[in-house]
Parts: sequence; structure tokens; C-alpha cells
Amino acid sequence: MTRVHKFTNLLGVALPPAALVLGIVLLWHRAIGPLVLAILLVSYVLTAGGITLGYHRLFTHRSFQTSAPMRAVLAIIGSMALEGSVITWVADHRKHHTFTDQEGDPHSPHLAGPGFGGAIKGLWHAHMGWLFESVGQAEQERYAPDLLKDPTIRRIDRLFPLWIVLSLGLPGLIAFAIAGTWWAALMGVVWGGLVRVFLVHHITWSINSVCHFFGNRRFDVEDESRNVFWLAPFSLGESWHHNHHAFPTSAFHGLRLGERLTDPTGLMILLLERLGLIWNVVRVSPERQAAKLAGAASTVRTVATDAATSAKLAAANARHAATGAASSARFAASEAAANAKHAAAHAGQAAIDSVASGGADPVGA
Repeated sequence: MTRVHKFTNLLGVALPPAALVLGIVLLWHRAIGPLVLAILLVSYVLTAGGITLGYHRLFTHRSFQTSAPMRAVLAIIGSMALEGSVITWVADHRKHHTFTDQEGDPHSPHLAGPGFGGAIKGLWHAHMGWLFESVGQAEQERYAPDLLKDPTIRRIDRLFPLWIVLSLGLPGLIAFAIAGTWWAALMGVVWGGLVRVFLVHHITWSINSVCHFFGNRRFDVEDESRNVFWLAPFSLGESWHHNHHAFPTSAFHGLRLGERLTDPTGLMILLLERLGLIWNVVRVSPERQAAKLAGAASTVRTVATDAATSAKLAAANARHAATGAASSARFAASEAAANAKHAAAHAGQAAIDSVASGGADPVGA
């Protein structure tokens, strides 16, 4: 990673929390107005949804299909979350799924060593540290060849600096257009721009850190992914992360009823499907879910292991029987040869005795 890239990421990490402090100072002894709150909320839902619906479920996992204009819109809105350009983000995330919680995972919290110190280092790396070490290192030709073949997505990817400017500037312009004051414009930039970026970033990063360290599991998967229920509304359903790792292509991360109701991105997918704007939505049947439950999978593995053991035992018995039969055959042949040899010796001795006693020449005349 170049120094310029590291410095850019440092600005992206440091400026949003600084803006939060600035916003608090500017609003000291003042109540934040409904206009600024509305801009903050709308910009948060839009850009966070651009990540969850666009970057993640559409472009990374292809959980549904949509039109080219819709793909472009989702790519642009996702870019305005300022988490990186679309192809870079997708390549990194697909690499994460390829090497989840193993060497090669860009942001696993489980590779920093044992003990409490290793856990703290791992959580830091998964949450923010990876932005200065491994972000953007996934080979795009290997992990995102489909996006590289799409000229529209490539163009949107190259225009990432433009989306940064629009992401921070549009909230200020909207506030100015509605309120007509420069103060409103400043509040729009601070709260609808920078503070919103701060919130979206840390919620997204929590999926990498918190959801691979704390929470519940029920499916038989080989990684350390977890479901974190309290994070679900803020992450628009992404914190049903263990479900997602069990079924990566599922358009819905919430699988049970309560989970589905706290998966806003999944609810948005249902609405868009009803409107005909997306199609071929990937769903996971209850049967597939039941088959992958940890207990069921363990039972299947036990049955398979028992079957394999029985097969090995049968093969060993067959080999033993074959060895016994071969030994018996060799013994019988040896006995027959010994008897024949004894008979020949006896006949020869009889002939000698006959000659010695003056009998006929054994060879004949």
C-alpha cells in the first residue's frame, strides 16, 4: 500500500469523528434542528443501503439481478458511503469469504496471536487497522473479473473522487436550498456529510470486528462469524452475519421471522421485487437451513463417519479372509508335494532293495 493511499485512508478515518466533535461544539446550547436531523437520517439510510443492497448483496454475492441503470445507481450510492470504490470493495470482500478467519483474510480479528492481547490487536485490525495494511490488496482480476468486464461499473469505479465530493457537498446544498442560510449549509455538510460518514463507517467496520467475535451461532460453518441482534437495525440487517456466512448468496440475511423484521435491506429487496425492479432473488429454503444446523450437520458427519468405519472394517475382514484362504492353499500344496516326494522316495528304495536281493534289473533288458 502506497503512502498516498495510507494518508488518504487516515483522512477518511480521522475527519468524520473530528466533524462529530465540531458538530457538537457548533450546536452547544442549541437544539439540532429537524432539517439537519432529516438530512442526516436520509443520507445515512441511502448510503448505508448503497453498501448493503448494492456493494454487498448485488455486486459481491449476486443475490439478485436488476437492470443496467439500477446497477449504476446502486454503485454510485454505494460509492458515496466513502468505503472505497466499488470494484476494490467487492474484490476485498470476496477475498474475505475465500479465506474467512484464515491467513489471507483481509480483516479477520483472529490472526493476531493468542490471549487477551491478541484479541485486542485482532479486534483493532478487523475494525480499522486493516485500512492501513491490507485494504485494496485483493487482485481484482481474480476476485472481481465480472465487474472489470462491465464498462459502466469500471467508469463509476474510476470516478470515485467525484462521488466523495458529491457525498459531502450534496447535504450542504440541500440544506442551503431549503433553509437559505450558510449556517444551514454548514450544518448539512457537517451532519449530513461527515458525521454520517463516521456513523456508516463504524457500523460497517463493526461487522468485520464485532460480528466475528461476539454473538450467537447456529449453523455448521468453519469460520467465526456471529449474529449480533442489537446491531441489526443500525447495519440494515448486515449483523445477521453468521446467517450470511452460512448462505453467502442469500438475498436475505435475516432467516427467522424476528430476524427478517430487523433486516431492512431484505425488506427493501422484497419491495423492489414486488415493483419489478429486481428479479431472480436468491432465497434459502427451510430444508436447506435445517440441513445446515450445527446439530444436524454433526449427525450427518457422525453417520458418514460410522459408514466409513464400517466400510473399512468390512474391507479389513475381506483382506483377512483372502489372506487365510491363500495360506490354506499354500499349506495344502506343500502337503501334497511332501507326500509325493515321500512316495517317490519309497518307490526308489523298493527298487534298490529288489536289485540288491537279486531281482530283475529295474531299467529292463
